[in-house]
Amino acid sequence: MDDKEALRVGAAVRRRRRTLGLTLAAVAGRSGLSVPFLSQIENERARPSPRSLDRVAQALETTTERLRAAADSARAVDVVRAGDGDGVRRLVRGRHQLSALEFIGEPDLGREFQHRNDEVMYVVEGAVEIEAEGQAHRLGKGDTLFLSGGVRHRWRATVPGTRLLVVSVAEHIDATYDSRR
Repeated sequence: MDDKEALRVGAAVRRRRRTLGLTLAAVAGRSGLSVPFLSQIENERARPSPRSLDRVAQALETTTERLRAAADSARAVDVVRAGDGDGVRRLVRGRHQLSALEFIGEPDLGREFQHRNDEVMYVVEGAVEIEAEGQAHRLGKGDTLFLSGGVRHRWRATVPGTRLLVVSVAEHIDATYDSRR
């Protein structure tokens, strides 16, 4: 974790603590860390060591990985400039709650996909054919297809110069609904 990322973890710690309805004193009691140190972490004036962050995560009933992911999500603004060439362009950097990719050109990946979370496919330019649930869907410029998590699908560009935007709930987020819970 670099210095900037280490500092951003404070906002994630504060959000998690507030979500659980805990005071700094309660987290201090659970973690064995002092209230002033926890306050400095939350206010991004102190960088927790990996061991301290692990203790904070346990006190907040989560993991260090999830706190780091939430810290990355704390970045409110991140500009991704247009790139040149064909291929795949990541439109959202880091581990956020959303994933967004732009497929440029005529990729025919020739394979089936199945993601655990929901996604939306939007045709920016050109046309695609998407097979989902055993049914073929032809989409042109401006068309959108929604897929629930778990739906097997494949797609291919049918027009040269196609640009397809795929936005989904990120794979590290547990957004699936299980009625047995």
